[in-house]
Amino acid sequence: MSPADVVPRAGIAERLSRMIQLPTVSAERAERGQGPFDAFADVLVELYPLVHEHLERERIGELGILYRWRGRAEEQPTVLMAHFDVVPVDESNAWTHPPFEGRIDRGWVYGRGALDDKGPLVVVMDAVENLLASGFTPARDVYLSFGGDEETFGGAARIIAETLRERGIEPWLVLDEGGAVVDAPLPFVRGTAAMVGVGEKGVLTLRLSARGEGGHASAPPARTAVRRIARAVERLSPQTFPARTPAAVTRMLELFATRTGGIPHALYRLLSRAPWLTARAFTAMGGEPAALVRTTVAATMQSGGTAANVLPSQATATLNLRIALGESVASTVKRVRKRIADRHVKVEMLEGDGPSPESSTENAQFALITDAVKVSHPGAATVPYVMMAATDSRHFHRFSPAVYRFAPLEMSKAQRASIHGVDERVEIAALERGELFHRTLLQRLE
Repeated sequence: MSPADVVPRAGIAERLSRMIQLPTVSAERAERGQGPFDAFADVLVELYPLVHEHLERERIGELGILYRWRGRAEEQPTVLMAHFDVVPVDESNAWTHPPFEGRIDRGWVYGRGALDDKGPLVVVMDAVENLLASGFTPARDVYLSFGGDEETFGGAARIIAETLRERGIEPWLVLDEGGAVVDAPLPFVRGTAAMVGVGEKGVLTLRLSARGEGGHASAPPARTAVRRIARAVERLSPQTFPARTPAAVTRMLELFATRTGGIPHALYRLLSRAPWLTARAFTAMGGEPAALVRTTVAATMQSGGTAANVLPSQATATLNLRIALGESVASTVKRVRKRIADRHVKVEMLEGDGPSPESSTENAQFALITDAVKVSHPGAATVPYVMMAATDSRHFHRFSPAVYRFAPLEMSKAQRASIHGVDERVEIAALERGELFHRTLLQRLE
């Protein structure tokens, strides 16, 4: 059976719209309650009757949903992942359409979660439903792992991963959200590229705290609690961590060299052959290129003080760090303490996950992803890279050798900016191609 033998059912935009209308905002779960999350699980039953007739479904904790599609073999199953929670909406921002209306307008679906991550979830579910309608059985077991607290670094996916591991299940392939199909991914690079995350940076949250003399602000001491924290944050410059080029970035540059000509071709080819030079060049560029090759640190919250004319007796700052591949949580905390160099500043770890190892691009799993891209997005090169954000798939790489991060949807620069921002939206045609990607991948499992 080929992908052309399966006729997708109409209405993928309407199904995504229904999902968007449920405000599954994990950061606001305390205020909104469990209702939207349970309603999401219920709406899946309504929208995908064949899935719920033929697949086994488990609720893992309050926010995890796990499906098992029995294939012709149980060993080395495939795990397709997505999350159904979304980030909050800033009510002061003006959206073209209300963020939880799920408006379908001139070929697009608008709303919070359209891209992150209900759009990628709907194309997985549609692909399975369509294959079931054609009487298809996969070559090996397929698990669908959906979590409801990814945006708050919650534990739904971790519990699902632990459940599978306790059952002795070692996935052959894990595929989660991540890169997308993008146009002109780097300067001078022609055409489109399906950016597949073969590894992801770790995430670490630290709190810096200091105490000082309180009192009236009219006679401040030389070193207040606020000044200690400010000095500590200032010492954590972008140069705090060394730059190293991951293998995935080198391979990315090799592939991009084939899609350029003239001087850009020579430049990308040179960078692909000199990782040390890539690290220096990307560091000099700053922004996303620099983040690809080193650990980043950003102060995201500060607090201290109760009044404008009162010296606070304590002050804090919260740091968000994204740990580069090849480093660890422990080594990162150690370097932060060393760079701050102030025994009066306490460094406390609030949460942390180390970076993942890099999955291979020279195996059958990556080849399968590449083949599916050729069907769903002809002309797009399948290119490895390193994810700078954390995904739920980080809970699987400890016991699965092949973990990849790719949402098979076209995303323009403006669309990518709308993720966690304003006017998040996805083109209906992109959803249809995303469904074709997953349908092809499932059909070509061996």
